[in-house]
Amino acid sequence: MPEVSGGRRPEEPYGAPRAEAWRRTAGEPLWLRPGGYAVDVRDERLGRIMGREGPYVQLRPAGGGREWDCPPEQLREPVLREELWARVAEVNQASRLP
Repeated sequence: MPEVSGGRRPEEPYGAPRAEAWRRTAGEPLWLRPGGYAVDVRDERLGRIMGREGPYVQLRPAGGGREWDCPPEQLREPVLREELWARVAEVNQASRLP
């Protein structure tokens, strides 16, 4: 399949999770996957899981913004209300793009 700059496939939107960079380690829960959501328990920030950089999981705020790194043991699965809020924020952000 052809790739565009940045290693993305043409059908992948900018900021799409990088599934090929994900390697699940032993003991990690299945919900901790690219494209899913997680809450950083250090400051209760909710983000979309983008991939992994070394021992850290990379998260991006719902609706866009700068990624941050978090150790996997400092993440929790979001409750349904949090995940729905994140999905609405992303849909709203996408509707504002030209």
